[in-house]
Amino acid sequence: MKKYLLILFLLPLALFGQTGTITLEKLKEIAIVDHKVMMPMRDGIRLATDIYRPKNAGKYPVILSKTPYNFNQWIDGKEMIRQYEAAYDAVKKGYVYIVQNERGRFFSEGVWDILGTPTTDGYDAFTWISSQEWSNKKIGTIGCSSTAEWQMAVASLDHPAHVALIPQGYGAGVGRIGNLYEQGNWFRGGAQQMLFTSWLYSVQNDRVRPTFPVDITQEELIRVSRNFDLAPESPKVDWGLALKHLPVQDIIKNVDGPIGVYEDMIRRKPNDPKWYQGGLFHDNMPFNKPSYWFVSWYDVASTPNIALFNLLRDKSKFPKAADNQYLVIAPTLHCSFKRATENTIVGERSVGDARLDYDAMTYSWFDYWLKSEENGIKSKMPRVQYYTMGSNKWQQSETWPPMEAKATTYYLSSAGKANTRNGNGSLVLSPPKTDQADVFVYDPMNPVPSFGGNVCCIGNAIQGGSFDQQTMELREDILVYSTPVLTEDVEISGFIESVLYVSSDAKDTDFTLKLIDVYPDGKAYNLDETIQRVRYREGYEKEVFMEKDQVYEVKLSALSTSNFFPKGHQIRIEISSSNFPRFERNLNTGGNNYDESKGVIAKNKVHHSSKYPSRIILPMIKIK
Repeated sequence: MKKYLLILFLLPLALFGQTGTITLEKLKEIAIVDHKVMMPMRDGIRLATDIYRPKNAGKYPVILSKTPYNFNQWIDGKEMIRQYEAAYDAVKKGYVYIVQNERGRFFSEGVWDILGTPTTDGYDAFTWISSQEWSNKKIGTIGCSSTAEWQMAVASLDHPAHVALIPQGYGAGVGRIGNLYEQGNWFRGGAQQMLFTSWLYSVQNDRVRPTFPVDITQEELIRVSRNFDLAPESPKVDWGLALKHLPVQDIIKNVDGPIGVYEDMIRRKPNDPKWYQGGLFHDNMPFNKPSYWFVSWYDVASTPNIALFNLLRDKSKFPKAADNQYLVIAPTLHCSFKRATENTIVGERSVGDARLDYDAMTYSWFDYWLKSEENGIKSKMPRVQYYTMGSNKWQQSETWPPMEAKATTYYLSSAGKANTRNGNGSLVLSPPKTDQADVFVYDPMNPVPSFGGNVCCIGNAIQGGSFDQQTMELREDILVYSTPVLTEDVEISGFIESVLYVSSDAKDTDFTLKLIDVYPDGKAYNLDETIQRVRYREGYEKEVFMEKDQVYEVKLSALSTSNFFPKGHQIRIEISSSNFPRFERNLNTGGNNYDESKGVIAKNKVHHSSKYPSRIILPMIKIK
């Protein structure tokens, strides 16, 4: 498990840097290496920091990466190679490279709280760094996932030395954006995303973890770090089995995991005040920093990530920042940009040659903002560079969605039996006149299993990516709706909205939706997926429960993709009430869900007619 965590840490570092082998000794040939610098915060807490700077005297710009993961230099040498490679590359290019542990992690003092770490820690780090004699007072931040999540909220504090950002796979730092109440990837549509359960098992600090004395010196830390790094060796867990445990609040306890922030977070609702007290970025916060955003189609949070990018381009709200936001969307899994190859396989689907020169992109961005080099990057760089699967090519646009994408509505229709791919569900351009509702039984004890998808950090429970869903579509609790075989080539690029008219005999339930590309041979590859907890259909400030058999309009959280559908393919959606363990099961009781062990079987219906126009709105581009 420790090795697994190190890989998670090293992924962000691998996003830029060399591919060769750089040892600490080789790094010292060009760099002054200063390990275990205890950087002071305003409240006296000190954060453990490694600093790599050019040997030649002078003032240099700084690249800062802050992480909750272990970077003790005395862990297995192979595991540190990529940090040294990133530092070597940065120093060689005239930068100071700094890696810092978050408050309360490993050698850093204080109490750690994922998503709740004070934003002032980042501000204070900028102040300390910019006051050093080797600093030119310009700092850029970079990182993926947990090394990205802190960047947006800290940027809102507008420290003068914080000049530019490169957040990658940054959904864990996105709180509320419009009607998306993700709260750091904890929710989608009001349902818990279970990735944090497995992730926190291995990452959260136990309340009884060992610590070093508060007055320990840098020299002592370097010495004792050879033997102690405060990294727990967590027993391996079969998360495919462990996540089935009920109640949800006891999952980590049930596998003898650490007692920490999970037990508090699992009780929060989507609009709990605690989400607004920590390090998440929300749409009411200021933002004034140039940012280069990196998103993946098969990551856990592509929609909220892109929604944040769009928000920051609003000149009325962010006049100073709007023209300095750029976006790249790759066809990869979480933080796997540089794993793209000549034949990039995501899950089991080939999406072609998806490579980009991320090193060049990174340093061109930092050279422009941190060194004031007139390299023309703003005129050369596409505002939005995105990869279209199916046609397997990089494209560019000034906006997202692309301006040529036209919203095209397809309505759900059937003769009352859309269950399974052998049913009669269809997607049509006009709503059916009469309602022949499709009915399925949702049993929380037998949920639809997650198969592939847009995930991260969930151990062995789910393999992310695109997989053939044909076997899954034989389940009676999955409704399948497909277009006729396409007679023209079309591209879907943008946000996919959906509205369902539903009823149930339960007080509360969920509805899930999955977008599928169906090939002529029947293979059905998933593109994106979403969920909506019906109790939050009127917003996340209140819960409104269902009355038996009353029909309700439910707007699901948006999906996102860019996919080419050649003629001969079909566009398909799947609808059900579970996608487990990607999302927690709704036990249908109307209770808290997190503290319940027994569920209620729900008889759920999807209605479709002129009165109940259940539909999906696709951003379609006709190919000339």
